[in-house]
Amino acid sequence: MAPPSVLLYPGAGTGCDHPGLVAIEGALGSRARVERIDFPYRREGRRAPDRAPKLMAAIRDDLAGIRRRRGPVVMGGRSMGGRMASMVAADADGGGPVARLAGLVLICYPLHPPKRPDRLRVEHLVDVGVPCLFVSGTRDAFATPEELTTWTATIPAPVRHHWIEGRGHDLRGSDAEVAGVVAGFVDELV
Repeated sequence: MAPPSVLLYPGAGTGCDHPGLVAIEGALGSRARVERIDFPYRREGRRAPDRAPKLMAAIRDDLAGIRRRRGPVVMGGRSMGGRMASMVAADADGGGPVARLAGLVLICYPLHPPKRPDRLRVEHLVDVGVPCLFVSGTRDAFATPEELTTWTATIPAPVRHHWIEGRGHDLRGSDAEVAGVVAGFVDELV
């Protein structure tokens, strides 16, 4: 069987060289074709992210670039990058199902802005049809464990949570743990 393609996107304030994404690539080694991908605004040197439609279009372009590869596809990333990948997986952009999509890796998923639990970003979750791994700190201001488990229960596919005790949205000092959990999940999927 062909190795999986793993597409990983960074959060809004970081790039594809984020140590957590680099650690995931290292943990998967030669078992997967890992691509850490910046969104266009980062490649253009801008700090502010584009709106969701443009971010999702960039992911669709990246998926088109790997269309000829064989093997399953796993995508996701940190914070905003994972959220955009989950929206594409749910076809929130109307681009159609993602070919060979085997699962989503969602690290520090931003369920809502900090201190704004009334501004949920959950509409698309009911349309996610592949297994999901959520890795979050128990002190993440973007989603408490209770909030996240409540809303991920709306996903009709299998969902796994990995909690990192006492960590916030940056998961500082946890890159190796996150990478090991993600690599294990990808190995199980494929």
